[in-house]
Amino acid sequence: MNPKNISPIDGRYQKDTAELSKFFSESALIRYRVMIEIEYLIALGKEKNFLQVKNFSSENKKKLRNIYQVFSLDDVEQVKTIEDVAKHDVKAIEYYLQIKFVELGFEEFIPFIHFALTSEDINNLAYILSFKHALKKIYLPQIKKVIETLNTQAINYKSLAILAMTHGQPATPTTLGKELSVYINRLERQIKKIESHTFEGKLNGAVGNFAAHHFSSPEVDWSEFSASFIRFLGLEPLILSTQVNSYDSLVESFMIVNHINIILSDLAKDMWLYISRGIFTQVVLENEVGSSTMPHKVNPINFENAEGNVSISNSLFACLIDKLPQSRMQRDLSGSTIIRNQGVALAHALLVVKNIHKGLNKVVPNIEKIKNELEENFVVVTEALQTILRKNGCKDAYEKIKDLSRGKSLQRKDFLEFVDGLDLPVEDKAKLKMLTPDNYTGIF
Repeated sequence: MNPKNISPIDGRYQKDTAELSKFFSESALIRYRVMIEIEYLIALGKEKNFLQVKNFSSENKKKLRNIYQVFSLDDVEQVKTIEDVAKHDVKAIEYYLQIKFVELGFEEFIPFIHFALTSEDINNLAYILSFKHALKKIYLPQIKKVIETLNTQAINYKSLAILAMTHGQPATPTTLGKELSVYINRLERQIKKIESHTFEGKLNGAVGNFAAHHFSSPEVDWSEFSASFIRFLGLEPLILSTQVNSYDSLVESFMIVNHINIILSDLAKDMWLYISRGIFTQVVLENEVGSSTMPHKVNPINFENAEGNVSISNSLFACLIDKLPQSRMQRDLSGSTIIRNQGVALAHALLVVKNIHKGLNKVVPNIEKIKNELEENFVVVTEALQTILRKNGCKDAYEKIKDLSRGKSLQRKDFLEFVDGLDLPVEDKAKLKMLTPDNYTGIF
């Protein structure tokens, strides 16, 4: 960690976010751009109607691809030095490749580097590929770890009854396993969306009409060429666009992560409250300090950290979602600086996931507290009593139970006495007398 870093992503939290560097750093962006330029040239060579570039041999393709596959920090510095003079990031890639082509003896292909393209053809593909790859290679596996942990706990605690709370008040008991399963179900739904999501890329020239392509080489079906190339990159072709990608598909992926953040924030708040109530006890690590002044404390810092990072991540995603699909007429540059922050938004989302995972692995149920809380709130079983009365035709069941229980501390003996005085079938009375908060948890 460099203590001079401005952003906590590259400073305090660097160890948890460093894996995103190969997708979102400046060097990663440059490498993605170089890769697209090289693959575009190779694709031109494969196009039978584009006679100006002959199909490259396997050996020459290997040499070309080696430019981006063995891409070093020295190469990055060379590109940045060129950019300092040219004052254009994508043009600097073209000039860098011209130098590399001279070194490789590929001078005859220099005119076809970036042939008929605009900067946005390269940039949109680079940005979309970087987010797609990071989402599916880094973020998604971390989410699945959270689900695995939740699933283990849901199985372990599937029969552990706890007092539910609605509006902050004691309510019908539930099981801890079922409550965790709710989050599993919600997260798995979003995972399916990530796994099936398609990202659209565009490669169609200055204002999206293939004008330079078609004017110079009308014999080529450039629309089909573009679609084939974009599919080769693992994206879906966006043939109809202005100079810029509308980024609708990219924004839709942001929305999925945004929603996962909201679900995890909900989980973090629930876990915080369960810990506060004593339902969960946090594992005490010998060398950890909970408070600078109160030695007894073990704070739920991972869940609080997750909640805070949700706020930052979703604020950034909200900005990206709002801005990226908008561009004046055929092109303006206002989205260019915005999209560079997609990695920052995902980095904070990754911190959310990792903190949730750490927090879940540091808690265990406090069985004694759970049992006492249920016993102290025997009143919650009166819902069952009221429903039995209704089943047997009692018209004022709710009112009877309200008089018995509302605002009162109902004890089990009082409940049994009340049941004894009711005109109910023997089997219903017997069932009610066996009723306790820890066995009144429904079917989950």
